[in-house]
Amino acid sequence: MLIEIKALRQELPGLCDIEPLALCELLASLGFPVDAVDTSNGATVFEVDVTANRGDVLSHRGLARDLAAKLDMELSTLPVTTLREGAALLPVRLESEACPLYATAILELGKAQGTPSEVQVFLGHMGASAKNLPPVDASNEILHRLGQPTHAFDADTLQGALIVRWAREGEKIVTLDGVERTLTHQDLVIADEAGAIALAGVMGGDSTKVTAATQRVLLESAFFDPRTVRATAHRHNLHTDASYRFGRGADPAMAQMARDLLVQRLEAWAGAKLVGAWTAGAVPPTAPPIPYNQTLLERVAGEPIPRLEALALLKRLGCQMAPEPGCLQVVAPSWRHDLSIADDLAEEILRLRGYAKIPSALPPLEGAPEPLSKDYLKRRQLASKLAHLGFCQTVTYGFVDPLESQEGNPQVDEQAWRTLKNPLGEEYSLMRGTLLRDLRDTAALNLDRGAREVRLFEIAPVFVAQPQDATTPIRECWTLALAWAGETGGEDPLTPVRKVSALAGKSHLIGVLKALDVPDAAIRAFERWPLAGVVGGAKNQLGWQFEVSLEAIPDAADRVIPAFKAFSRFPSVERDLSLLVKLDQGYRPLADAMTAKVRTSAREAFQELRCVDVFRHKSLPEGRQAWLLRLRFQHPARTLTSEEVDGWMASALDVARSLGAELRG
Repeated sequence: MLIEIKALRQELPGLCDIEPLALCELLASLGFPVDAVDTSNGATVFEVDVTANRGDVLSHRGLARDLAAKLDMELSTLPVTTLREGAALLPVRLESEACPLYATAILELGKAQGTPSEVQVFLGHMGASAKNLPPVDASNEILHRLGQPTHAFDADTLQGALIVRWAREGEKIVTLDGVERTLTHQDLVIADEAGAIALAGVMGGDSTKVTAATQRVLLESAFFDPRTVRATAHRHNLHTDASYRFGRGADPAMAQMARDLLVQRLEAWAGAKLVGAWTAGAVPPTAPPIPYNQTLLERVAGEPIPRLEALALLKRLGCQMAPEPGCLQVVAPSWRHDLSIADDLAEEILRLRGYAKIPSALPPLEGAPEPLSKDYLKRRQLASKLAHLGFCQTVTYGFVDPLESQEGNPQVDEQAWRTLKNPLGEEYSLMRGTLLRDLRDTAALNLDRGAREVRLFEIAPVFVAQPQDATTPIRECWTLALAWAGETGGEDPLTPVRKVSALAGKSHLIGVLKALDVPDAAIRAFERWPLAGVVGGAKNQLGWQFEVSLEAIPDAADRVIPAFKAFSRFPSVERDLSLLVKLDQGYRPLADAMTAKVRTSAREAFQELRCVDVFRHKSLPEGRQAWLLRLRFQHPARTLTSEEVDGWMASALDVARSLGAELRG
């Protein structure tokens, strides 16, 4: 977000004595680091980083308000005259709960119109070029100064009543950027009797835009549901200054005030004459009070904080106190949508008080450390076993896009319970009910980037529906998910040759389940998916995945010290066999048969058999590939002789030939 120092000081005159460098450090201490400073064109402009939950500071006045709370200063008074509203000159119907308040006015523009030069300069610093159309430029200036988006329609282009409603499926609108957009029933629009004229909170329509020939304007200053605006902006890939602010939560109490300021600017800049002003709907009710918890505050701070000091800081933020018997309730201001629980209040108190005041001493330890929980030990044991089996642990997002949900079409009411009320974005608005979708996407992405084989697992919670008689509709359930796809052979000398195919993939996954002691009752899903859509993936190649519930897996065993096995002091011997095998030859049957035969004769001297190279070339016989198998022997009590090693190798070769392999010349 861009902030001009001059405009910021107009909102908070006390900043005039603070140098830009000190102001940068002050903003960083409040949680708003300055990413860049531009001092060109005789002005100093900060590029301030604002987190997604702080929509209240996406303006000069909003940021000045937070600085005023920190510095205990007074904001400048807004020079606004409250308009006297009358009967509606144009019917306004609010047909959706996503717009509870719609303030408007109609003005006749004078002949002499023009945007003041200082406003044009200010808009230039904000990256928004002035149009020299007062209704448009004044709307943009108020957005950057106050954070309240407004809009102006050419009143003479409107047909009948003004309606805020959900779009009809397939309805079309040409927005101000000249693009025709096809709407869905999930889009909130401003419409007249002829059709949609604006995407609510996102962008106006081309058919009702203000031009130099406009004689009458209808002003819009409303409050739109943040989630609805975010979803529409994301759906149409149309991210504007208005949707950026509405999507993070505008101040509903500012809507009428912004309308009144916009009227005053048009009267001053364009000689406009107010015809009438009115409001449909009402300011939505404030959020429920938050119980103040002094014990929680001091526990988080690690030291006692005077109650009066803490309450004074909350008042500087704009909070109001509502004493009740046995409890003090705190009412957050209308612009702070992020304050909802006692922890939020504690965090704000410590932020304004200054994190530097929190003592650096470690809190005292009381009593012996608690033992590790069985659930944690189980998860750690499973992760360790899978890592030893060659799988990589991954972490995916806990939220998914409901529009792309592939969870077996869960019931609507179940999905509604898993939907967040104020998500970071529409694509992260649904708590996941399975790990398989994101794990499969991660595996496909790795294959797309050139990985030959991917073996991934994740241990994380999912959210499942409860029985109807349960106290809560959903519960958190820890699961283990695993994905295996691709093809391997010879690149890693420790990795045996195998192809994760329709047959081998499933058999190997069943082996993993057995290695983890997973009972059949724990399996939630066991499935395969084609990799034909993956760039570089063979069309006949498949990926396998499964998901199991951790609740049904036995608990981790108590940790014990393993028995020590002495290392052999005698040299090891390695011998190679280069075999020609069929292309469809499975590695595991061949390796298991050779291992069983050699172990029978070599006993404790046999250490391992592994494939160290795979060679496929047109120079080989048709339908054949070459495997280089390496056998290692080492006796614990003596040195081996060449004769006995040759005998063991000969027996291994005999087994390989019995399965169709040949010695490569």
